[in-house]
Amino acid sequence: MKLAKRFMALSLSALMALSFAGCGDKTSDTSATTKANSTTKAADSNSGTDSGKGYEDCEISISWWGGDARHEATIAAIEAFQKKYPGITVKYNYGAWSDWETAMATQFSSGTAPDVNQINWNWIESYSSDGSTFLDLNTVADTFDLTQYPEDKLDLCKVGDSLQAVPVSMTGRIFYWNKTTFDKAGIGVPTTNAELLAAGQTFKDVLGDDYYPLSLGEYDRMICMVYYLESKYGKNWVENGALNYTKEEIMDGLSYIDSLEDNHVMPTLAIQIGDGADSLDKNSKWINGNYAGILEWDSSATKYRSALAEGQEMVVGNYFTDWGSNQGGFTKVSLGFAITATTKHPHESAMLMNYLLNEDEGTTLLNSQRGIPLSAAALANCTSQNLLDEMVAEANSKVLAWCDYQLDAKFEDSSLKGSDGVYYDVFGNLSYDNYTVEQAADALIEGVGATLSK
Repeated sequence: MKLAKRFMALSLSALMALSFAGCGDKTSDTSATTKANSTTKAADSNSGTDSGKGYEDCEISISWWGGDARHEATIAAIEAFQKKYPGITVKYNYGAWSDWETAMATQFSSGTAPDVNQINWNWIESYSSDGSTFLDLNTVADTFDLTQYPEDKLDLCKVGDSLQAVPVSMTGRIFYWNKTTFDKAGIGVPTTNAELLAAGQTFKDVLGDDYYPLSLGEYDRMICMVYYLESKYGKNWVENGALNYTKEEIMDGLSYIDSLEDNHVMPTLAIQIGDGADSLDKNSKWINGNYAGILEWDSSATKYRSALAEGQEMVVGNYFTDWGSNQGGFTKVSLGFAITATTKHPHESAMLMNYLLNEDEGTTLLNSQRGIPLSAAALANCTSQNLLDEMVAEANSKVLAWCDYQLDAKFEDSSLKGSDGVYYDVFGNLSYDNYTVEQAADALIEGVGATLSK
């Protein structure tokens, strides 16, 4: 579908105002913030490429979303880049995730997006499926060092032969356990599914009804089910744009998720909703160790660790080997950087990206703010300076060593993953006993099929 058709119902003026409206507090994580750096250019600021400098005096722009720590690190790296290349001024725009994609979609469709953009992997499919929105990075390979990245990971960001983005990091889901609670129950953290199921009864008998080895929301349950199915049946959830599992196999996966509630491994969704927290890291039962496990992205687990009460120890788990003979679980590009095809300064934009993602100065400042770097140069630099969070690094190494499957581009489509999407409908109604396993399978197959056919 053409971008103009996809977004013709959006209000351009309203969304552009949302994206570029500044707020007074630079460290705010709830509003988009725009700031043009006023670094003084070199005395000779005549435009045009200077063969001695190797770049053109110009202004370029960049956008990203994230939290305060990412904002501060990226701004520091941009300012260092401008000091190194005083003829280039970098205008930057950043904010929290809320409504960010909506605003960026409008800019992509209207050709007004910044020169350099942090993007989600599925944005390539959503906004540049014909390769026209983002610049083919092969055309700036003399400036941006693509040799630092594994070829198979670069292939994930291609439309045909056109490299639409560079993958900054890879990520996947893995178990994390509150070791303190398992110690309190007198057992070790589970390394197999059999141990996890046994832990449910132990928690109930030793610690009480309010203690569970694991806590999974609706989307977490979907990911856990696919991990189980891939381990048992040895195939991707989606293959060549079509659902790759039979109804009977999906019913098997849903029955497994149901069994985790039945065996007191995880609370029902009714119990979790009754806790009154809008996210697990803010839930007192997680904070105090009543819920002792999560299945989370390797790059996102630090917020759960930080939320734990004093004296609680969170550790990285292992993948289960008794779900099947295959190494289930999928990886995905956590995010990427792309240059818009409308840029007037592709060389200078590539210089900025290379500084942020490959060069020692930039990668020292950014360290692991966007996950464990996929760039070999960045990883070596950050490792040599002990800049990487040890828990995140351990989890990421386990994810990349284990997972044999790939996330399909539409797995995280809002029609599926959104709070009113298919996953929430299926697993919510299954938990509340409004759906039988067969009804839940039918609803999931219908919903995923409709999304894949869009």
